[in-house]
Amino acid sequence: MVRPRPRLLDFTKTPSHLQFNKYVLTGYRPVSTAHECVRSLFYMHNELGNIYSHGIPFFLFLVLLPFSIPWREVDSIWIGVVHYLACLSPTVGSVLYHVFMNHVGGEHVYDTLLSLDMFGVCLVNTLGALPIIHITLLCFPTVQQAALLVYIFLSAYGIYCATTARTNVLRLRAFVWQVMFRFSLFLFRVYGSGAGSPDSLRLFVIMDSLAMLGGLVNVIQIPERFVPGLFDNWGNSHQIMHVMVICSIIYLHWGTLEDLTWVKNYQCPAE
Repeated sequence: MVRPRPRLLDFTKTPSHLQFNKYVLTGYRPVSTAHECVRSLFYMHNELGNIYSHGIPFFLFLVLLPFSIPWREVDSIWIGVVHYLACLSPTVGSVLYHVFMNHVGGEHVYDTLLSLDMFGVCLVNTLGALPIIHITLLCFPTVQQAALLVYIFLSAYGIYCATTARTNVLRLRAFVWQVMFRFSLFLFRVYGSGAGSPDSLRLFVIMDSLAMLGGLVNVIQIPERFVPGLFDNWGNSHQIMHVMVICSIIYLHWGTLEDLTWVKNYQCPAE
């Protein structure tokens, strides 16, 4: 016998810790057990788009990305492994968060899942940038090692800020220093002696632009801000951000592949 789906709630009747977007008026799942949360994968509610907009890409990345990485041509296997994990990390935490956010464990479980979601976002920033740093500073080993340590420190600070922040604005600000550090690497490629494919630089700039724009859309909460209730299930700001994050990851992947292909034939100039 097929169990009927639970009755969905309006914004005012959902628990306070789930009232984070006052422009999404309907379609909230009631407080549920873990089994009931999983069952929500199969009926319409206002988190379904958030779940599948990262769930489907996760499985596609999981299966397809290893075949696109030129493992035999990568001088250091860790670069390929780190890049693969970077592409997967934001989708894992995101799916778990959106599936189980209405768990009977209440606000404590919700906060834990949100921290896991933000940790995944931090990891794509951290792990995704390590190959960029490695290749950009390839001809400066000492500077390269120092830059890696500095970036890991900034990433640890970003993880702390993102996982403890209470608002979307503060979460977005947690990534500013990492973005600025990557931008300095891009400038070093253009105006300095940084290594890397000329084609990858454009892809990396698009990557960061998409990620930051997606975060901004989520903070401003458009388009649902202008027509509350119209975008409850589909097309709201969080789903737009999810799509832009996936596009950002794809550009990260393309840029990294460009660098890996380029660097195999590159020789640092003699001092």
